Amino acid sequence: MRRKPLGALGGEDKVKQTIAIVAISGLLGLGLAGSVSAAHPRHHAAATSDATVSAMPRVGGHPDLSGVWSVMNTANWDIEPHAASAALQLRPGPVVPVPAKEVVALGAVASVPAGLGVVEGGTIPYTPDALKQRDDNRAHYLDRDPEVKCDLPGVPRANYMALPFQILQSDKSMMIAYEYAGAARNILFDDPGPAPTDSWMGQSVAKWDGDTLVVTVTGQLDSTWFDRAGDFHSGDMVVVERWTPVNANLIHYSATITDPATFTRPWTMNMNLYRRLGPDAQLQQFKCVEFVEELMYGSLRKHPLP
Repeated sequence: MRRKPLGALGGEDKVKQTIAIVAISGLLGLGLAGSVSAAHPRHHAAATSDATVSAMPRVGGHPDLSGVWSVMNTANWDIEPHAASAALQLRPGPVVPVPAKEVVALGAVASVPAGLGVVEGGTIPYTPDALKQRDDNRAHYLDRDPEVKCDLPGVPRANYMALPFQILQSDKSMMIAYEYAGAARNILFDDPGPAPTDSWMGQSVAKWDGDTLVVTVTGQLDSTWFDRAGDFHSGDMVVVERWTPVNANLIHYSATITDPATFTRPWTMNMNLYRRLGPDAQLQQFKCVEFVEELMYGSLRKHPLP
């Protein structure tokens, strides 16, 4: 008999199937249970073994986070919990909303996968005016999402895009290189004071809190978004990241966002970062600026393409 999809099951059957999936993943070492609870940091504290972290390679007395890392979630689509949908940008249909004309030819490629969300509490605490702006951004995603034009993603979004990033760490310095658009961050351990100018990736100043790397990011442009769902911030945003190694191949990542111009209170997102192992543990080139030249400048041709 063909098994029913999880969404079609009743409450008791759904719980049973979820428990079975998590149990099987534990036997296979897939770590699904940790992924399911990614938005709730209390589940990670118990999973972290001091002995395991102490046994990790160290640089300058601190855990060596060097390596290629990536997420296994759908946060770049929408950091809040969301169901699967036909497209990011929809238009009214005869019965239900249908994909916008600009993406309908992409079919399932343009569809949005479901996600449990990474925001603590599930909902971003927007001010009323900011919530209206977010909804308007969402309705005009194709024209406004900076990712569409290959703008640099900013922090924290750079850490949970589909493409991986690499941490390079020495006893005196640290750098994070991102495959997406060749973005990079120089992690400063000596605070130089306020950023001299705002930038796409901002200024990152770090310190160690035990085995947790704490990075405060300021000076970011207000042009970046948190995801493809229109979630945004102002230029006054301050991001405090916490990179906590669980073991040599797993980091618990959290980012606390403070921006009184946009949100009614500080809020936090949580997720797991997984080390890439094997021959693919390296960054490729994805310098997408050249990929969007036709989108941005094609209309300026003397004889525009049909």
